[in-house]
Amino acid sequence: MTQEYVLRPAHDAQDLHINYATELNAQQLAAVTARGADDTLNSGPMLVIAGAGSGKTRTLTYRVAWLVEHGVLPARILLLTFTNKAAREMLRRVEGLLPTDISTIWGGTFHHVANRILRRHAKLVPNVSGLADYENDFTILDREDSKDMLDACLTEAKIDTRQERFPKGDVLADIYSLMVNTERPLERVLAEQYAYFANLTGRIQTLRAVYAERKRKANAMDYDDLLVNCLSLLQDNAAVRERYQEQFMHVLVDEYQDTNKIQADFVDLIASKHRNLMVVGDDAQSIYSWRGANYRNILSFPERYTDARVFKIEVNYRSLPPILQLANDAIKGNVRQFAKNLQPVRTGGGKPWLIAASDANQQSQFIAQRILELRDEGVPLTELAVLYRAHYHSMELQMELTRRNIPYVITSGLRFFEQAHVKDVSCFLKVAANPHDELAFKRILRLLPGIGGKTADKLWGKFHPLLASGKPLLVTSDAIPAKARDEWRKIAVVLNQLRKLEPKKPAPMIEHAVDEFYGGYLKVKYPNARAREEDLHQLASFGMQFETLEDFLSQLALLTNLEAEDASLVNSSEQEYVRLSTVHQAKGQEWRAVFVIGLCDGMFPLARSLDNLEGEEEERRLFYVAVTRAKDELYLTYPLFRMSSADGGGFQRLSRFLEEVPKEHYQQLALRYPGGHW
Repeated sequence: MTQEYVLRPAHDAQDLHINYATELNAQQLAAVTARGADDTLNSGPMLVIAGAGSGKTRTLTYRVAWLVEHGVLPARILLLTFTNKAAREMLRRVEGLLPTDISTIWGGTFHHVANRILRRHAKLVPNVSGLADYENDFTILDREDSKDMLDACLTEAKIDTRQERFPKGDVLADIYSLMVNTERPLERVLAEQYAYFANLTGRIQTLRAVYAERKRKANAMDYDDLLVNCLSLLQDNAAVRERYQEQFMHVLVDEYQDTNKIQADFVDLIASKHRNLMVVGDDAQSIYSWRGANYRNILSFPERYTDARVFKIEVNYRSLPPILQLANDAIKGNVRQFAKNLQPVRTGGGKPWLIAASDANQQSQFIAQRILELRDEGVPLTELAVLYRAHYHSMELQMELTRRNIPYVITSGLRFFEQAHVKDVSCFLKVAANPHDELAFKRILRLLPGIGGKTADKLWGKFHPLLASGKPLLVTSDAIPAKARDEWRKIAVVLNQLRKLEPKKPAPMIEHAVDEFYGGYLKVKYPNARAREEDLHQLASFGMQFETLEDFLSQLALLTNLEAEDASLVNSSEQEYVRLSTVHQAKGQEWRAVFVIGLCDGMFPLARSLDNLEGEEEERRLFYVAVTRAKDELYLTYPLFRMSSADGGGFQRLSRFLEEVPKEHYQQLALRYPGGHW
């Protein structure tokens, strides 16, 4: 019979350096100081539902400090986060609270921790189908490395992606990553998000096996392999699994609502011995299903851990009461959720504003004018944000802010009109308007396979005389490299047709370029082809407001080439700027005044997300995230009429998310121009 001998820490729980009761509110304190039923540190599984602005990071930080102060060795704590920055910040705060060395805490992202384990045990990763073994000094492939290796696999397989409309390396990398992170079979991933490649399922699957073999031979893992191989190692090797299960007495997980199935399985496995597992998150802020996050992980936690205690932290330190009242009612429409009610610490404040604008242009005029007024009222531009569901919803606003010299930056990267696909299609219109536009024509040429700067220079010399004289471009030409001729034929036909159009209207010209050439180019070139094509259809809708092609191109010229200016704004400590952001990229941020725009059905929520209950509920969570970014003032705007190049446009219905909210939660603002209403 085996008896147990209990090893005790070399030191007892220290005299407390922190007065937890004064540092934390009652809800935070309950989670931070939770003990087991026997009054030991074996607290068992805990789910902490931390609402927006409730001090989630503070709760996790103080929990780690409390454990260390009560005798848990730092090396026996595992803190899992979604960014290394978040882990560093939490551990920095713990270090500031305690006089103890906490450097042995394992803190970081899932990938960081998986890499750390694999660096010790990669040789033991299960061998699949006779592939080569890994060594502990394996290389980690970044995104560019993965693309290059997949392109090499394509070359080896003698696949010409342009000739066969086969996905290129970076597109394949996205497809394979989606398979791993969503645990969906290839057939389903292609059917749901890459339907235009569905006929290539077999070859894409075969190529994945070739890619896996190449990685093994090169002793390399891509980003997804870190999680997959680490989990596989722990499941397959009892000695390694038991070592880490024993080591990590306490496991804490941040942003648990954003975990995917692999990450949740890793957490369950690593914490299964001691079962002292604290997961912290907010199901109402689960908004990343498109990249594999599974909100069911947090909702099903009490079912998987039937003895779990659930703590709710609902005291909100961010927003004024009227904003929280609207937020609380906005999320009630979701069936699958942990019911919560955010309670304000702050007092006062006016109700959020609901503003109906005649169209997107008037919406933009209101926002720009109100931004200037808020600045005059003493609110810095850096405390103002405009949030939207999709990047293209900000087109008119970017134009209006530029007109009024209001500096702005875009969290999601380039300004709309600076994006490669927008500039590419614009070049077709530029050449149709001006046959001498050398730069535009060369940019189009460089869309062809195998054509770089020098070849484009030569081809410009050959084709410019035809453009200048008004003659049609040669659909077939020996000057075009052989592998580019099929694609050139499409481009030449499109350009010849656009040049003949009279009158030249931007909307139909954009749609024609997309339908006859550029849409197919997008599918092969970009992983997010569908989103980019949607951008271009919206660009066409935007173009409907211009009488002539020249007017449209003139406006584009005013709105482009501002990328360097954006960078200088961000890097300047003196310059203020308004923040423009998608809701996804605004998560975790806060501003004194927030404008949420485009709040009509089809825009927010997006039409393509309403096919099922899950899609609609995630859209509602996005709306909840958007409104809870505001501290003092919240403006909710929508256009009554929306242009569309497909059907000319139509009158819009207020977003269902606002129709669900009692009208007493907001006040309406009617816009008018001097001299009357419009």
